[in-house]
Amino acid sequence: MKKYQCVICGYIYDEAQGLPDEGYPPGTPWEDLPEDWVCPECGASKEDFELMAE
Repeated sequence: MKKYQCVICGYIYDEAQGLPDEGYPPGTPWEDLPEDWVCPECGASKEDFELMAE
């Protein structure tokens, strides 16, 4: 599982944890989030996230 970090606010989307409160269960791959999904902390788009080093 991978982690992606928002370059604006530092929020981390962890595929292993998903976002159950938003309807994305644990294990939801980054690619499965809709293109119009935004950072729950600052509202940044998916384009403002970077894959974190493992």
